[in-house]
Amino acid sequence: MRSPDVTGISRPPRWGLAAKLFTTLVLLGAAAILVTGVLGYFRARDAIEKAVFDQLTAARQNKTRQVETYFRTIAAELRLLAASKMVVDATREFRIAVDQLDRAGVQPELRQKVQDWYAANFIPQMTSILGRQPELSDYLPVGGAPYYLQYHYIVENPNPAERRKLLDDAGDGSEYTRLHATYHPLMRAAASMVGFFDFMIAEPKSGRLIYTVQKELDFTTSLQFGPYRRSNVASAVARCAEPAGQSAICLEDFAPYAPTGGAPIAFMGAPVIDKGVVIGVLVAQLSNEEIDNVVTGGRRWRQEGFGDTGEAYLIGPDYLVRSGPRTFYENREAYFAELKSVGASDEEIAAIQRYGTPVMHQRIDTEASRAALAGVENTGEIIGYRGVPTLASWGPLEIPGVRWALVAKIDSAEAFAPIARLRQELLIVGGLALLAVAMTAAWLSRALLGPLRELTAGVKRFAAGDYGASVPVRTRDEVGQLCSAFNGMVETLHEKNVVIENKNRENEELLLNVLPAPIANRLRGGEAGIADGFAEVTVAFADLVGFTALSSEMPPHEVVTFLNGLFTRFDVAANELGIEKIKTLGDAYMAVCGLPEPVANHSERMVRMAIRMVHITREHAMENNVSMKLRVGVNTGPVVAGIIGKSKYIYDLWGDTVNLASRMESGGVPDAVQVTRPVYEKLKDHFVFEPRGAIEVKGKGKVEAWLLRL
Repeated sequence: MRSPDVTGISRPPRWGLAAKLFTTLVLLGAAAILVTGVLGYFRARDAIEKAVFDQLTAARQNKTRQVETYFRTIAAELRLLAASKMVVDATREFRIAVDQLDRAGVQPELRQKVQDWYAANFIPQMTSILGRQPELSDYLPVGGAPYYLQYHYIVENPNPAERRKLLDDAGDGSEYTRLHATYHPLMRAAASMVGFFDFMIAEPKSGRLIYTVQKELDFTTSLQFGPYRRSNVASAVARCAEPAGQSAICLEDFAPYAPTGGAPIAFMGAPVIDKGVVIGVLVAQLSNEEIDNVVTGGRRWRQEGFGDTGEAYLIGPDYLVRSGPRTFYENREAYFAELKSVGASDEEIAAIQRYGTPVMHQRIDTEASRAALAGVENTGEIIGYRGVPTLASWGPLEIPGVRWALVAKIDSAEAFAPIARLRQELLIVGGLALLAVAMTAAWLSRALLGPLRELTAGVKRFAAGDYGASVPVRTRDEVGQLCSAFNGMVETLHEKNVVIENKNRENEELLLNVLPAPIANRLRGGEAGIADGFAEVTVAFADLVGFTALSSEMPPHEVVTFLNGLFTRFDVAANELGIEKIKTLGDAYMAVCGLPEPVANHSERMVRMAIRMVHITREHAMENNVSMKLRVGVNTGPVVAGIIGKSKYIYDLWGDTVNLASRMESGGVPDAVQVTRPVYEKLKDHFVFEPRGAIEVKGKGKVEAWLLRL
């Protein structure tokens, strides 16, 4: 019996049988799914983590073997070459020839030519690399032979710098040149065959580089007294110059090397022994490119199984990288942004940008790099050098002469992505299971009011903004007809809403084609009579010279096609430079920079736009096989800008600045850009201008003008 309330109206029990059954089934299903899902999730996570660590360790060990094999191979090749008769004879004879040149001295005018060449070619290069201008005297060679040989093999070398090694005979008639013509082709071929960037022979007592293949600025200089006495090649020569057996190999770690433009270079030396005496040191110059290719797999990370964020990199004892990180090669902008986000110093970032490589400039001091350099081989989840959690495998390399470590890693987010997918799938499966239970319970408690409940839910969804809401039609009675009517109403409203949205989008696009975006926003906001004054903008007028005569000879559709193609290219250039196109009048083009949003360098942008327009016109005329030139006028000053018209909007400019820009164009020179004094004063340090003097301007009298040198 239902107990009546005080008003005499009977109420249903708070928990009916259908509600209890529904709740029981849902709770049982949820408990079973939760236990199964949690156990499966953690076991799968452990399995995937182990698989990732195993894969990273295998990749690290493989790359470690490749790097170690690379150094063992080049050491064996260098040892064989140092013991060859060709190198022994060349070392003995080059030493004698260089000593002869030293005793002969050097002519003052030849010395001056070498110094002038250094000042004109080498010092500017080092200035751009170092960020400051070094002293010329710090890099000049010492002794007579270096000046003589650098003059003939570098200063007077007819080949460009990267091909100086192709010169066999300098033609000076010296004994050194005779020997060079004999040995150099053989040494050059040997260096190319074994893959060395450069071969050098050093005299052990003075440390002088009596021969090099590449003929860089270290050629014939002394490594004991010259500008490279503190370089790593000097250390390699000094170590190998000591009495040693033929198996001695001296490897010096990477360091910036001035003759190669500051690029990181490692050196490997082997003593040249004749009758038990060290008469020289054969030095191989090793670029980090070969090692970088091995470690990065030729920058084929995905093909090697590293996915989107995985990589391997080398670290030296100074915690500076010996191979480039992946992001440096794939996304340079993101790479520098990450460096800043993890607190890299401005000096470190500037050095990487200046030298064009992170090798020997980027510092990676993580738990993995510290442990690996300490000789520990392990795996673990750490915070990587990019400041994000990473799964890593690390360990040391066994290369005599250097202490390096290799780290293979992948972001934890990517490594555990399958786990995230598994979690999502478990949730979906659990949800489906719960849905099945709920559907069973709902079927048991289903009543005649079910269709009305569905209709009520559909109305609520529609009221909440779901214009795709619909309800099933389960019966043909009045309730079913009501559901059908509701579905028809929703569908009709949805179609009308789509039409309205499409029309609004079309109107928006048309408005933005006519007006700048900020002005269009103000107009849509209800602002009327839009007019603004701007203290300083730069206005340009451009006009096609000879187009009127040309268009009279062309069919109308060709005239329109020609102009549309040209002005479309103008529009693209304007969009790239932040220039606002105002309008076109026939074959004239008007644009402004500095409004509606002010910019600091509006004059520079507009002049660059003018230069592009001239070049674009030339290209367009050549492509269409017509004779056509562009005349451009540019002026800077205040203007008034606003919207005029009611039925057809136009955003236009007024003022003396606009008039004078137009006069600069009409009184200008074809295929040139003519500017006023305000423009010239702003940009005279950035562009080359030719004064044109005072020209007659309508309504202004004499006005000074300048032509931009293109």
